Amino acid sequence: HPTNEPEELGVEIYPGFPAGDVLYDDNGAVVGIATADMGIGKDGHPKDTFMRGMELRAKQTLFAEGARGSCSEEVIKNFDLRKDCDMQSYGLGIKEVWEIPEENLKPGTIQHTIGWPLDMKTYGGSFLYHMKPNFILIGMVVGLDYQNPYLSPYEEFQRFKHHPDVKKHLEGGECVAYGARVINEGGFQAIPKLTFPGGALIGCSAGFLNVPKIKGTHTAMKSGMVAADSVFEELTAEDAPEEIVEVSQYQTNMENSWVWEELKAVRNYAPSFKWGTLAGVAYSGLSGFVLRGKEPWTFSKHGKDRDCDATKKAAECKEIEYPKPDGVLSFDILTNLARSGTNHEGDQPAHLRIKPDLKDIPNEVSITEYAGPEQRFCPAKVYEYQPNAETNKMELVINAQNCVHCKCCSIKMPEEYIKWTVPEGGGGPAYEVM
Repeated sequence: HPTNEPEELGVEIYPGFPAGDVLYDDNGAVVGIATADMGIGKDGHPKDTFMRGMELRAKQTLFAEGARGSCSEEVIKNFDLRKDCDMQSYGLGIKEVWEIPEENLKPGTIQHTIGWPLDMKTYGGSFLYHMKPNFILIGMVVGLDYQNPYLSPYEEFQRFKHHPDVKKHLEGGECVAYGARVINEGGFQAIPKLTFPGGALIGCSAGFLNVPKIKGTHTAMKSGMVAADSVFEELTAEDAPEEIVEVSQYQTNMENSWVWEELKAVRNYAPSFKWGTLAGVAYSGLSGFVLRGKEPWTFSKHGKDRDCDATKKAAECKEIEYPKPDGVLSFDILTNLARSGTNHEGDQPAHLRIKPDLKDIPNEVSITEYAGPEQRFCPAKVYEYQPNAETNKMELVINAQNCVHCKCCSIKMPEEYIKWTVPEGGGGPAYEVM
């Protein structure tokens, strides 16, 4: 926080201490979180700098980790919170910040596009904003339910910047920052049950993004306010129980808030694109300007299917040849990665881990049947396949130090074979003007 106001109000903030584990009592209720251990070497043994993680216990724990948070996903699974809703679907947002000559800035300029350079079956679009004093914020979001394993969201974005109506905004400028993050795209139909014994989901951990607006900060903030009020009322009541409880009133209060009304009104926008870009544009226009979300039906985007289930096998798809970057408007990934400020302590266990029961998927399924899509969807070049020196068989290599914490790999990997865990301390991207 830019001031000490939260601390003055009694709020304790622990920057650089990631929440590594969810704590449960003997009855299975959530009783807090534990921060991750620090000072563990690559070999798994404690170093001289070892420091045990802290347990932070509370009567109520509110999970606000953003989209695809590791602790949030654990409680969603443990309490089966998605039982009565669609599976969440995601888009990968890739973004650059450019500095341009001040005389070229047009404050308030907003440009949103859909379609090109993506094909007509792939959901996605772009955003471009002018921001004082001389910044252009530009990016592209690609739905992770895309089918072709040869598609690279990063390369699609680089190609996009060469369009005449885009590059004119960037001419004479310089790219100064880069980053990536997944966003929720499941909408109203994918909001899980919000509460469980000992806690609740708020913000993008629950999935309150308004998809057509590509905007979720307002709904996230409101959910935090509603959760705070609901929990405070529960814990300060005269007959408040001593044991851990489920604050179900938060769910009721959210359903009675403007957040629910806003998200319900646009619930059919993203699902309509499953029939293709043209059908999606036609229906979302009808819904937005004529029906205004009051239609009596609700579409499902893809039910209980995961985004990774939408990926077709390589043999069924056409390989995509992307133009080489020119170093002026478009850049290779590693050049851009340097602009993210990403840094991780080198001597620590990799935070990107192959799930033990899926250990054969990378080398036996992903590269052989899907042409290793993780080489293309990762916006930080974390994953690559290299030939084994003895067998010449392609094997997965994980460059975890490159990770920008976008969470894409935990979603789009074949069979979701990667478990994303928190790295040590403040490791990750160091965004400043993103």
